Amino acid sequence: MALVRLAIDYEFSSRQWWDQGGQDLWEALADASETAAIVLDEALADSWLAQAGSLPGWNDGPEYAPHPIAVSPADEEDEALV
Repeated sequence: MALVRLAIDYEFSSRQWWDQGGQDLWEALADASETAAIVLDEALADSWLAQAGSLPGWNDGPEYAPHPIAVSPADEEDEALV
């Protein structure tokens, strides 16, 4: 089972995605509003990202932070949180 880490990208400056349903979508996944990162099975993450990407504002960030949620492979520290 491949795991990935989804994390809020604080360099993403647009609020549109968050205000157009992204905040609720993130909180439903993270199970708390103050959670900044979560580790998921890759298939579940892909499904969530497809839904997140359909919301307005998903691509409104600069080149170095194009989306409000960053995706990266989970490392050993992350895997201990699952």
